[in-house]
Amino acid sequence: MATRTLSRITKAMLAPALALGATIGLASAPAQAAVWNSCDQWGNTTLNGYTLYNNIWGSGAGSQCIWANSGTNWGVWADHPNTGGIKSYPNSKKVINKSITSLGSLSSSYNVTVPSSGAYNTSYDIWDTDYDYEIMLWVNKTGAVGPLGTSQGNVTLGGHTWTVYKGNNGANDVFSFVRTSNSSSGTVNVLPILKWIKDTKGWFGNETIGDVQFGFEITSSSGGLEFVTNNLTVSSS
Repeated sequence: MATRTLSRITKAMLAPALALGATIGLASAPAQAAVWNSCDQWGNTTLNGYTLYNNIWGSGAGSQCIWANSGTNWGVWADHPNTGGIKSYPNSKKVINKSITSLGSLSSSYNVTVPSSGAYNTSYDIWDTDYDYEIMLWVNKTGAVGPLGTSQGNVTLGGHTWTVYKGNNGANDVFSFVRTSNSSSGTVNVLPILKWIKDTKGWFGNETIGDVQFGFEITSSSGGLEFVTNNLTVSSS
């Protein structure tokens, strides 16, 4: 798990094309790609205030291409082998850069179309600016995937009921909120979740929230599967 998180932070900031890029380039983006598409391992662009990342960071990955009509309507075609370990986290990121106490609101709406096979989760990945803490919100999951850490029980927050997991990957603390039933669309009120971690549990202080990412953490998608974000909004005040 340490490799998963460290890779997602550091590798997404790197531009060099690795040998895997030759394999990734064999895939082709779907016809929906009206504005931008990329099959590059670290392919990224910024559209209407959101940054999109192809972000193929795990070992043993296969082919993956990302396409986008906007920062809030995008998808990936991925063909990753049926082996263990996270292969990628294609995502759309919105930068917040506000402390928890200075936030008046932080919420997001999502609408996705995901496959019924493979192994993956659809999740928000929320970071403080120092990358000391990672808050994951899993809105759906399929296959042999699970969060880091130990269960802290269930809690109803932000409009959903979650099973909460607390762990550490050797680099940062990870708090995972796994929805107790799968959802393909909805709205998450994120701020009460952050305040619950801070005020009720005392697991961190008044952190400055840097990135709110939303995407698909893919372990396997053998034969090629498509993951689509039909609509996404992240708003704060």
